[in-house]
Amino acid sequence: MKYLKIFLVVLCCLLNLYLNAQSNIPDNYNLVYEQDFESPDALNDFDMTDSTAWRITSLKNGKSLELFGKSNYESRVRSPFNIAILKKLAVGDFILEVNLMQTGKEYNHRDLCLFFGFNNPTNFYYVHIASQTDNNANNIFLVNDEPRKRISTKTALGTNWGSTGSWHKVRIERSIDSGSIKVYFDDMTQSIMEATDLHFIEGFIGLGSFDDTGVFDNIKIWSPSKKVRLKSFFNY
Repeated sequence: MKYLKIFLVVLCCLLNLYLNAQSNIPDNYNLVYEQDFESPDALNDFDMTDSTAWRITSLKNGKSLELFGKSNYESRVRSPFNIAILKKLAVGDFILEVNLMQTGKEYNHRDLCLFFGFNNPTNFYYVHIASQTDNNANNIFLVNDEPRKRISTKTALGTNWGSTGSWHKVRIERSIDSGSIKVYFDDMTQSIMEATDLHFIEGFIGLGSFDDTGVFDNIKIWSPSKKVRLKSFFNY
């Protein structure tokens, strides 16, 4: 029995190393959060600007989190309306991977957003992934007690969401020491956006859109450390 336990521990360690290697994860990072939305309690992990705009939906490959309507919410400063924040942990350095499906009509600002460094509704970063790039779209933004400000030093000309029903994989890499932010879309070898900023050292991570709809699945967050918290943001 003793040897069996040792074997299982070693097997788990090797499996973790293998999975990290597959995803190009640094050795000192651990998987601190994972969500595939198969559990009926998955929604309890999130604090939302408007919970009536979100639901667990069943697709052919399983269940996912769907943003299907516009949230009845407006921030004190110009920033996205539809936000779902993971309220149980805060991270500094992290790698986030998530699958996204945009379900809205095609137009220049057709978007989905990913949030990080979230401290409160007027202090956070977000990545706006949209069909066309301009000062208000398809960039990395800072919200710092004033309307969102573009901070990207690199961005693609636009992002091809494809037809409704097309899944895409997005990865965000955040390094606190350098302030580096890198965003990848489908191709994990070439970033589509980059920025350097140190306004927020740590914070919460979230999903959403400025004013469109979409589906999210298979969230994974790696980090060398985490702070377990339970916080609500949008009840003011």
